[in-house]
Amino acid sequence: MEVELTGADLKAVLNRLRRAQGQIAGVIRMIEEGRDCEDVVTQLAAASRALDRAGFAIIATGLEQCVADIGSGRKNGEGSEEMRARLEKLFLSLA
Repeated sequence: MEVELTGADLKAVLNRLRRAQGQIAGVIRMIEEGRDCEDVVTQLAAASRALDRAGFAIIATGLEQCVADIGSGRKNGEGSEEMRARLEKLFLSLA
């Protein structure tokens, strides 16, 4: 199952990943500077949320494409039950 991100979807995912990248760099800097634990954890939680949102956006795009493939009869040799199981596994990996 391939996911093709284009246009606005691609831009949104890349923005979230870049935001998470900046937040993780901030967490590293805060730890190196000996900053307050609460501030570090708050920043780390923000980075985690940004990564989760990017992951969910990727999965949502994949789901949309899979539904379109099933609807048009293109399954790439994979049955709908196998595809459902793979998508469920992806969702659970972010839970």
